Amino acid sequence: MQRSLAMLAFFCGVMHADTVLVLPFFNHSKSANLDWIGESIAETVSDDLVSEGLLVLGREDRLEAYRRLSLRPGAELTHASVIKIGESLDATRVIYGEFEVSLPEPGKEQSKGTLRINARILDLKDTRQGQPYGQLGPLEDLARLEAHLGWQSLEQLIAKNRPSEQDFMQHRPPVRLDAVESYIRGLLASTPEQRHRLFAQSARLDEHYSPPCFQLGKTAWEQKDYKGAAGWLPRVAPTDPHFLEAQFFLGLSQYHLGVYAAAEQAFQLVAASVPLNEVYNNLGAAQARRNDNPAALASFQKALEGDSGDPDYHFNVGYTLWRTGQFDQAVESLRAAVARNPADTEATSLLGLALKHEGPRPSDPKTEARERLKMNYDEAAYRQLQAELKK
Repeated sequence: MQRSLAMLAFFCGVMHADTVLVLPFFNHSKSANLDWIGESIAETVSDDLVSEGLLVLGREDRLEAYRRLSLRPGAELTHASVIKIGESLDATRVIYGEFEVSLPEPGKEQSKGTLRINARILDLKDTRQGQPYGQLGPLEDLARLEAHLGWQSLEQLIAKNRPSEQDFMQHRPPVRLDAVESYIRGLLASTPEQRHRLFAQSARLDEHYSPPCFQLGKTAWEQKDYKGAAGWLPRVAPTDPHFLEAQFFLGLSQYHLGVYAAAEQAFQLVAASVPLNEVYNNLGAAQARRNDNPAALASFQKALEGDSGDPDYHFNVGYTLWRTGQFDQAVESLRAAVARNPADTEATSLLGLALKHEGPRPSDPKTEARERLKMNYDEAAYRQLQAELKK
């Protein structure tokens, strides 16, 4: 039987898996207009480490730490402030550094300049700083330089069982500089309209660049533009750290569009790597809509085994049993749903029908397609728990 995430969360209070925080690199160039490069380095290195299975704190966590400590995002931090941010987020290691862009050499005006990146890793367990490392090359090769920096970071963080640099770089194709700039400026934008314009511009400049596609697809989903989401989310590459999350919301979008086979396929793909209760629940809903009731019931039961305290999981099991004429078993599950949520009038009504052994009435909208979906997806929490349990 699966342990529930709620129960496993208890361990998070007593165990701490190693986590990495990557701060925006400080701009030592003369132009503040290049500040976005520091954010880009942090985003790329973070994504590279996540893709290799490390636990990395997200951008939202970092911004919250800045807010709590009254630090201005983008400002160069003292060594003491770097430590404070890391400690406030329970990070075990902090990656930070600076970059500088030099003007093109005379006669090489076709170049956009030379980028120098210096990085270091601070181990907060031992309050020890690792050896500095970095990259130097043409600014137009920013994506390649960042990827090499990501591998260097991985080399310092993982002693063994890491990919070779050649294999690592093979999965990170070059990206146009203007596409990266538009994407990062989109992340930094202050209004939804600016973000959308810049993300769309980034995706248009480099059609193989995944990050803006994820952002545009997730925004479309949140705005209930399911067709738009189903257009953007498939463009998120399997090597992108947001790939499984994109598949989760793609599954939900396809479900709302009535493309249940595609929704089932998306949820199955996610469940194979991240078997969250919410994923199994939604997989069951897609299977139910395809009238594959045995598979739907099995998926709903997996979700319930993972979290027996959730009334929706009891409801979905009970509803499926009721639809298939298994009234006595349906009564048990629907009673459990009502016990956990006495205000659930729908579960109460179905419980009454199950007690009377009355099945579905054809074309009755009150009892058709009543499966309940879950909209939350927390892969980071799952990865954290997996890391905790391996310690």
